[in-house]
Amino acid sequence: MREHSMDGILNIYKEQGFTSHDVVAKLRGILHQKKIGHTGTLDPEAVGVLPVCLGKATRACGLLTEKEKEYEAVMLLGTVTDTQDLTGNVLEKRELPNVTKAELRETIASFVGEYDQIPPMYSAVKVQGKRLYELAREGKEVERKPRRITIFDIGDIRVDWEEKTVQFRVSCSKGTYIRTLCHDIGKKLGCGACMKSLRRTKAGNFKIEDSLTLSKVEELAREGSLDCVLVPVDTLFPDYPKVAVEDQENEKLLANGNPLRLSWQGDKLRIYRTDGQFAAIYEWRKEKRSYFPEKMF
Repeated sequence: MREHSMDGILNIYKEQGFTSHDVVAKLRGILHQKKIGHTGTLDPEAVGVLPVCLGKATRACGLLTEKEKEYEAVMLLGTVTDTQDLTGNVLEKRELPNVTKAELRETIASFVGEYDQIPPMYSAVKVQGKRLYELAREGKEVERKPRRITIFDIGDIRVDWEEKTVQFRVSCSKGTYIRTLCHDIGKKLGCGACMKSLRRTKAGNFKIEDSLTLSKVEELAREGSLDCVLVPVDTLFPDYPKVAVEDQENEKLLANGNPLRLSWQGDKLRIYRTDGQFAAIYEWRKEKRSYFPEKMF
């Protein structure tokens, strides 16, 4: 079948049991298009928002990965596992801490702000060219460098002592492992903890209420109405002023990804061709007194 070429972002609802890579593979089959990339891994057991870039929009994958994420998590107190969630082997079972709900909330809230998080062994982080989970499956544990992450907010904390669970909502920077956050909270409480479930509700401007299951995407593709839900790549940068090149000289420079001299103010600009098509993100370089391409589309 002839390959269609669609450009834009789909807000996919990743269902349980799928890896982020599975989602991309399935979309390639549904859309008959090879150039597809996701914007940040979600564990197979986690569900929720996974923005997926198609065609030229794949060049924005790295920029989308940088965006703030929001999750709803359930933490299980008193259980420590090797994967820091319920998919792994139980290493320890401990009694619950003798703390009040207020003290528990205070401990959880103490993680708001920047902190150095050590990535779990069962993760896609690379050490000396190998994924950590590959080493973990070989029974090896290696030293991991802590990574500076930011927890912007933790709220809606609900405790169920009988079930030994704590539900909470968290917004955080890229590279944050919520299961490691659960593990670290448990460590601080002295009883250990692991993640029971995870739902990503937001990634940048993409929200769960607007997300589509793969079966819905397949249905829309059959109907030929995917354009209605495809997010144009330029809408990812609403804070950057929109500037169209107005003369042939700049149009030619833009076509070749050359610097532009524009009578405009702004650190970063969304640049459009004379036909109105989005072309690039350019950034101002003071020392060169010109705009240089940051990302061409």
